[in-house]
Amino acid sequence: RGNWSGKLDFFMSCVGYAVGLGNIWRFPYLCFKNGGGAFLIPYVIMLLIAGLPLFFFELGFGQFASLGPIAIWNINPLFRGIGFGMIAISAMVCIYYNVVITYAMFYLLVSLISMDGRLPWTTCDNDWNTEYCLSKPLPSLTNLTDVQKLNATMGLTMDDLTYNLSITNLSTCNIKHLFKLPSEEYFTRFVLQLHEAENFSNIGGISLKLIFILAISWILLFFCLKKGVKTSGKVVYFMATFPYVILISLFIRGLSLEGHMEGIKFYIIPEWERLLDVDVWRLAATQIFYSLGPAFGSLIMMSSFNPFRHNCHRDAIIVSFINCFTSVFAGFIIFSVLGFMAHNTNQRVQDVAVDGPGLVFIVYPEGIAHMPGAPIWAFLFFFMLVALGLDSQFAMFEAIISAIIDTFPHFLRPRRTKFAMLCHFIGFLLGIPLVTKGGIWVLTLMEWYSASFALMIVCLSELIAVVWIYGLKNFCADLNLMLGFEPAIYWKATWLVITPVAIVLMLILSAIQSSPASYGDYVFEPWVQSVGWAMVAIPLVLLDKPFRSFFKTLLQGIKNAMKPTKEWGPAKLEHRTGKYANI
Repeated sequence: RGNWSGKLDFFMSCVGYAVGLGNIWRFPYLCFKNGGGAFLIPYVIMLLIAGLPLFFFELGFGQFASLGPIAIWNINPLFRGIGFGMIAISAMVCIYYNVVITYAMFYLLVSLISMDGRLPWTTCDNDWNTEYCLSKPLPSLTNLTDVQKLNATMGLTMDDLTYNLSITNLSTCNIKHLFKLPSEEYFTRFVLQLHEAENFSNIGGISLKLIFILAISWILLFFCLKKGVKTSGKVVYFMATFPYVILISLFIRGLSLEGHMEGIKFYIIPEWERLLDVDVWRLAATQIFYSLGPAFGSLIMMSSFNPFRHNCHRDAIIVSFINCFTSVFAGFIIFSVLGFMAHNTNQRVQDVAVDGPGLVFIVYPEGIAHMPGAPIWAFLFFFMLVALGLDSQFAMFEAIISAIIDTFPHFLRPRRTKFAMLCHFIGFLLGIPLVTKGGIWVLTLMEWYSASFALMIVCLSELIAVVWIYGLKNFCADLNLMLGFEPAIYWKATWLVITPVAIVLMLILSAIQSSPASYGDYVFEPWVQSVGWAMVAIPLVLLDKPFRSFFKTLLQGIKNAMKPTKEWGPAKLEHRTGKYANI
């Protein structure tokens, strides 16, 4: 089955897997919106009571059995569906995750081509721009008393809308809806061509430039995974470490930008009263799950290639805190540039701060565009995104391949390269709807639903199957045999009680706080939401075996309870003839 080639291969792969795009585009915004520095308290607490225990649990589980996420359920065959659920979640995430990498690769290539000139998202004189594009700083509205002055300052024609309109005593005015940043029009109108799609019923044709780069990203992934961990384990040394070189470079550059402190203040100033908001705790727990990545099968897969005596206990602790540190550090980098951008465009930091694709493909590129040497910094930033994305993709997709090979080892293991090629080709085909003109809507739908409730239910199910049914005592004895020491009381308490309770509470809060999927102002149609919930159901349907077995046993018990007892029949023995003769 094979092992990691070197001692550090596994550790670096874990770092690469855990530190991904979410550390850059999600955590800083969550921190800013949910109490600033105070958000670190629920984040670290959720790390200690849910993230870290699950991380070590899956590493120890996989290393002990040396099996992938499906075959490992020899420990409790009734729960084998958990492994299939993990693979289903990973497959759905891999499909849209590679499209995000495709976006980053497109920007990376454009930045490389633009080294001797200007970046194409810096001006409004391109074919894809509209009359609403604004490349110069926003005007200050202080002491403006009529709209004609605003018209002159903005360079927009609004006579038909503002004829004879006079404004006095104006204290605030939000005019963001009147204009579009060049970077926004570049992303939506040139990269995505979103204006050519109407809705989910008409998402438009395929974007040729994106499908070409999507194919490149899948081919690149194939060559890194065709020999399994023996190839990916070497690539990850560079892919997991070089992003930190870029992060440090961007951090130093960010601190030299005018207005950077305003951005950092918004990021770190604590709002202690937000700690009383239960939704803040829910978001902290959700971010921990997405970031560390339990229940995807990847941690089980990676640790299954470890030597039996490897100290995965140490690795779990170190990787978890590296992930936490990277998230916090990335926030300083992101918000130093957002502070610079707010200063440069006469806006407030809170008005330019967004999360998700809008941060890394609209706001941050806009900030970079105004730096000296912008193409170089853009190239470094998008190279970092590609590296972070591929690191996580390595582990998730290898989990799928290894799990299926472990299920059919005699047939597939000798044909690993051909099977891996087939899996990557299928992944490419399934990603095509996401590179249509309205593909960002499909991506958003998958990101919204594919790894939400199902992820937490799978985590809860594996704890029930191993810790509660197989037994905490047995599992700890297995770890003692493997590691040479008994897990501390902290691990036992979290696995047995604290983590399951935290997951149940998070499920309840997520159900209460759930909202329909949307992109910008477009709230997806009800039938689209139904498709999203169907994606939630796919991994859960695979967990049905315990429930079927339970109800089968229950029905059999009821059926037996309604049968006549052996005492039924004629009271006297001489009368027991016919069918009663042998009773």
